[in-house]
Amino acid sequence: MEVTADGCSVDGYLVLPPSGEPEIVDAAVPPGASILELGSGAGRITHPLVKLGHEVVAVDDSPAMLAHVRAETVCARIGDLDLGRTFDAVLLASHLLNTERDADRRAMLAAARRHLAPDGRLIVEWHPPEWFDTVASGQGGRLGEVVVELADVARIGDLLSATVRYSARGRTWDQEFTCRRIALEAVLTAAGLTFERWLIADRNWFAARHHRPG
Repeated sequence: MEVTADGCSVDGYLVLPPSGEPEIVDAAVPPGASILELGSGAGRITHPLVKLGHEVVAVDDSPAMLAHVRAETVCARIGDLDLGRTFDAVLLASHLLNTERDADRRAMLAAARRHLAPDGRLIVEWHPPEWFDTVASGQGGRLGEVVVELADVARIGDLLSATVRYSARGRTWDQEFTCRRIALEAVLTAAGLTFERWLIADRNWFAARHHRPG
Protein backbone atom coordinates (compact mmCIF):
# COMPACT_ATOMS: atom_id res chain seq x y z
CA MET A 1 0.00 0.00 0.00
CA GLU A 2 1.58 3.26 -1.14
CA VAL A 3 1.43 6.22 1.27
CA THR A 4 2.38 9.81 0.42
CA ALA A 5 4.80 11.93 2.45
CA ASP A 6 1.92 13.50 4.42
CA GLY A 7 0.37 10.14 5.28
CA CYS A 8 -2.31 9.82 2.58
CA SER A 9 -3.05 6.35 1.26
CA VAL A 10 -3.16 6.37 -2.53
CA ASP A 11 -5.50 3.36 -2.56
CA GLY A 12 -7.81 5.07 -0.09
CA TYR A 13 -8.05 8.22 -2.17
CA LEU A 14 -8.80 6.21 -5.30
CA VAL A 15 -12.08 4.96 -3.77
CA LEU A 16 -13.01 8.29 -2.12
CA PRO A 17 -15.60 10.08 -4.29
CA PRO A 18 -16.21 13.82 -4.57
CA SER A 19 -18.87 15.17 -2.22
CA GLY A 20 -20.13 18.30 -3.96
CA GLU A 21 -16.78 20.08 -4.27
CA PRO A 22 -16.70 20.20 -8.10
CA GLU A 23 -20.15 21.80 -8.19
CA ILE A 24 -19.14 24.43 -5.61
CA VAL A 25 -16.08 25.35 -7.68
CA ASP A 26 -17.97 25.29 -10.98
CA ALA A 27 -20.61 27.69 -9.63
CA ALA A 28 -17.92 30.14 -8.47
CA VAL A 29 -15.94 30.45 -11.73
CA PRO A 30 -16.77 31.39 -15.34
CA PRO A 31 -17.80 28.67 -17.80
CA GLY A 32 -14.75 26.93 -19.23
CA ALA A 33 -12.43 28.60 -16.71
CA SER A 34 -8.78 27.66 -16.49
CA ILE A 35 -8.20 26.24 -12.99
CA LEU A 36 -4.96 25.56 -11.14
CA GLU A 37 -5.72 22.88 -8.55
CA LEU A 38 -3.22 22.89 -5.69
CA GLY A 39 -3.00 19.55 -3.88
CA SER A 40 -5.02 17.54 -6.38
CA GLY A 41 -4.30 14.07 -5.04
CA ALA A 42 -5.48 11.36 -7.41
CA GLY A 43 -7.99 13.59 -9.21
CA ARG A 44 -11.09 13.26 -7.03
CA ILE A 45 -12.07 16.87 -7.83
CA THR A 46 -9.98 17.26 -10.99
CA HIS A 47 -11.85 14.77 -13.13
CA PRO A 48 -15.37 16.14 -12.48
CA LEU A 49 -14.12 19.69 -13.16
CA VAL A 50 -12.73 18.56 -16.51
CA LYS A 51 -16.09 16.92 -17.32
CA LEU A 52 -17.76 20.24 -16.46
CA GLY A 53 -15.71 21.87 -19.22
CA HIS A 54 -12.83 23.42 -17.30
CA GLU A 55 -9.16 23.31 -18.24
CA VAL A 56 -7.46 22.00 -15.09
CA VAL A 57 -3.78 21.82 -14.20
CA ALA A 58 -3.37 19.45 -11.25
CA VAL A 59 -0.48 20.01 -8.83
CA ASP A 60 0.65 17.54 -6.19
CA ASP A 61 3.98 16.50 -4.69
CA SER A 62 3.14 12.78 -4.97
CA PRO A 63 4.00 11.07 -8.27
CA ALA A 64 1.90 8.10 -7.11
CA MET A 65 -1.18 10.29 -6.82
CA LEU A 66 -0.57 12.15 -10.08
CA ALA A 67 -0.20 8.85 -11.97
CA HIS A 68 -3.99 8.52 -11.71
CA VAL A 69 -4.86 12.05 -12.88
CA ARG A 70 -6.32 12.42 -16.38
CA ALA A 71 -5.37 16.07 -16.95
CA GLU A 72 -2.23 18.19 -17.20
CA THR A 73 -0.15 17.52 -14.09
CA VAL A 74 2.76 19.16 -12.29
CA CYS A 75 4.69 17.33 -9.58
CA ALA A 76 5.84 19.97 -7.09
CA ARG A 77 5.42 21.27 -3.58
CA ILE A 78 2.75 23.95 -3.61
CA GLY A 79 4.93 26.58 -1.99
CA ASP A 80 7.68 26.08 -4.59
CA LEU A 81 5.40 26.30 -7.62
CA ASP A 82 6.09 28.93 -10.27
CA LEU A 83 4.68 28.04 -13.70
CA GLY A 84 5.10 31.50 -15.21
CA ARG A 85 1.41 31.62 -16.16
CA THR A 86 -1.85 32.66 -14.55
CA PHE A 87 -5.31 31.12 -14.30
CA ASP A 88 -8.93 32.23 -14.06
CA ALA A 89 -9.12 30.40 -10.74
CA VAL A 90 -6.80 28.77 -8.25
CA LEU A 91 -8.27 25.98 -6.11
CA LEU A 92 -6.97 25.22 -2.61
CA ALA A 93 -9.20 22.47 -1.24
CA SER A 94 -8.83 19.74 1.41
CA HIS A 95 -8.46 22.28 4.25
CA LEU A 96 -4.84 22.94 3.28
CA LEU A 97 -5.21 26.54 4.44
CA ASN A 98 -5.34 25.24 8.02
CA THR A 99 -1.91 23.66 7.77
CA GLU A 100 -0.05 23.50 11.07
CA ARG A 101 2.96 25.55 10.01
CA ASP A 102 2.47 29.27 9.38
CA ALA A 103 5.43 29.32 6.98
CA ASP A 104 3.80 26.61 4.85
CA ARG A 105 0.53 28.54 4.75
CA ARG A 106 2.28 31.74 3.69
CA ALA A 107 4.12 29.85 0.93
CA MET A 108 0.92 28.23 -0.35
CA LEU A 109 -0.94 31.53 -0.49
CA ALA A 110 1.99 33.23 -2.20
CA ALA A 111 1.99 30.48 -4.84
CA ALA A 112 -1.76 30.83 -5.28
CA ARG A 113 -1.52 34.60 -5.68
CA ARG A 114 1.28 34.55 -8.26
CA HIS A 115 -0.74 32.16 -10.43
CA LEU A 116 -3.98 34.10 -10.13
CA ALA A 117 -4.99 36.25 -13.12
CA PRO A 118 -5.66 39.94 -12.31
CA ASP A 119 -9.41 39.29 -12.23
CA GLY A 120 -9.04 35.70 -11.08
CA ARG A 121 -10.62 34.09 -8.07
CA LEU A 122 -9.03 31.96 -5.34
CA ILE A 123 -11.42 29.20 -4.23
CA VAL A 124 -10.67 27.77 -0.77
CA GLU A 125 -12.00 25.00 1.44
CA TRP A 126 -11.05 25.50 5.09
CA HIS A 127 -11.99 24.71 8.68
CA PRO A 128 -13.72 27.80 10.11
CA PRO A 129 -12.98 28.66 13.76
CA GLU A 130 -16.27 27.21 15.04
CA TRP A 131 -15.34 23.77 13.67
CA PHE A 132 -12.46 23.60 16.13
CA ASP A 133 -14.90 24.07 19.02
CA THR A 134 -17.38 21.37 18.01
CA VAL A 135 -15.49 18.55 16.29
CA ALA A 136 -15.15 15.38 18.39
CA SER A 137 -14.02 11.77 18.18
CA GLY A 138 -16.67 9.49 16.77
CA GLN A 139 -18.04 12.03 14.33
CA GLY A 140 -18.15 11.03 10.70
CA GLY A 141 -20.39 10.00 7.88
CA ARG A 142 -20.42 8.31 4.50
CA LEU A 143 -19.04 9.42 1.15
CA GLY A 144 -20.44 7.04 -1.40
CA GLU A 145 -19.27 3.61 -0.32
CA VAL A 146 -16.65 5.02 2.06
CA VAL A 147 -17.38 5.30 5.78
CA VAL A 148 -15.46 8.19 7.38
CA GLU A 149 -14.84 8.52 11.12
CA LEU A 150 -12.71 10.81 13.29
CA ALA A 151 -10.74 9.43 16.24
CA ASP A 152 -8.23 10.64 18.83
CA VAL A 153 -9.25 14.32 18.62
CA ALA A 154 -6.91 16.42 20.81
CA ARG A 155 -6.52 20.18 21.23
CA ILE A 156 -3.47 22.23 22.24
CA GLY A 157 -4.04 25.97 21.91
CA ASP A 158 -4.92 26.75 18.29
CA LEU A 159 -3.89 23.28 17.12
CA LEU A 160 -6.18 20.28 16.71
CA SER A 161 -4.88 16.79 15.99
CA ALA A 162 -6.92 13.75 15.03
CA THR A 163 -6.98 10.58 12.96
CA VAL A 164 -9.45 10.24 10.10
CA ARG A 165 -10.37 6.64 9.27
CA TYR A 166 -11.70 5.64 5.86
CA SER A 167 -13.34 2.21 5.47
CA ALA A 168 -14.53 0.58 2.24
CA ARG A 169 -14.40 -2.74 0.43
CA GLY A 170 -13.26 -4.56 3.56
CA ARG A 171 -10.25 -2.27 3.99
CA THR A 172 -9.40 0.58 6.35
CA TRP A 173 -7.04 3.51 5.86
CA ASP A 174 -5.97 5.79 8.74
CA GLN A 175 -4.54 9.27 8.25
CA GLU A 176 -3.26 11.39 11.13
CA PHE A 177 -3.40 15.18 10.75
CA THR A 178 -2.84 18.39 12.68
CA CYS A 179 -4.51 21.65 11.72
CA ARG A 180 -4.51 25.21 13.05
CA ARG A 181 -7.31 27.64 13.81
CA ILE A 182 -6.59 30.83 11.87
CA ALA A 183 -7.85 34.41 11.66
CA LEU A 184 -8.95 34.52 8.04
CA GLU A 185 -8.85 38.24 7.36
CA ALA A 186 -5.34 38.62 8.77
CA VAL A 187 -4.06 35.63 6.82
CA LEU A 188 -5.49 36.86 3.52
CA THR A 189 -4.35 40.45 4.03
CA ALA A 190 -0.78 39.33 4.73
CA ALA A 191 -0.86 37.41 1.43
CA GLY A 192 -2.09 40.39 -0.59
CA LEU A 193 -5.57 38.91 -0.96
CA THR A 194 -9.06 40.09 -0.08
CA PHE A 195 -12.03 38.01 1.06
CA GLU A 196 -14.84 38.15 -1.50
CA ARG A 197 -17.72 35.94 -0.32
CA TRP A 198 -18.80 32.67 1.23
CA LEU A 199 -19.64 30.01 -1.33
CA ILE A 200 -21.88 27.81 0.85
CA ALA A 201 -23.99 28.45 3.94
CA ASP A 202 -21.80 26.61 6.44
CA ARG A 203 -18.78 28.85 5.57
CA ASN A 204 -16.54 25.89 4.74
CA TRP A 205 -15.82 27.37 1.29
CA PHE A 206 -15.01 30.94 0.32
CA ALA A 207 -13.67 33.00 -2.57
CA ALA A 208 -10.92 35.62 -2.45
CA ARG A 209 -9.30 37.97 -4.96
CA HIS A 210 -6.20 40.10 -5.37
CA HIS A 211 -6.15 42.98 -2.91
CA ARG A 212 -6.65 46.30 -4.65
CA PRO A 213 -5.72 49.33 -2.49
CA GLY A 214 -8.39 51.98 -2.22
